Amino acid sequence: MAMQKLGRGLVGRIARLIDFRVDDRTRGLAERVNNLEHATADHRRRLDNAEHSLEQARGDLRWTRAELDRLIPHVAAQEGRLETLRESMSLVPKADSAEMAEARTLIEEIQRQHAQIRVRLAGISRYEDRLRRLEDRVEEPVSQ
Repeated sequence: MAMQKLGRGLVGRIARLIDFRVDDRTRGLAERVNNLEHATADHRRRLDNAEHSLEQARGDLRWTRAELDRLIPHVAAQEGRLETLRESMSLVPKADSAEMAEARTLIEEIQRQHAQIRVRLAGISRYEDRLRRLEDRVEEPVSQ
């Protein structure tokens, strides 16, 4: 009887020692799993933000392309009008100074508008380039 009691006590101690060591190891594993879950949640949140930003950039790019498509015919028309005016000025044999001054004023106005349109198109081009680079930067981490 005493041997059985001693044996049960010894077995109980060994079981507690094993349980303690297993609990100690699984506690570290549980901590690692918890950290990985938090990291995964953070990565998901960051990926969702990147996808949202990318979708906004795509929308902006579509709007910019539509605006560019809308402006191109106007620029072509302005260039055509400017060329027509240049040709008509070179073909006109003589005009009085008032007509020449008005023609020069018209040419200067067309040139000014043409310069403004070029500035706008250059701005749109830079904006599209920035959007493209942003898209490229956002797509790189997703594909890796």
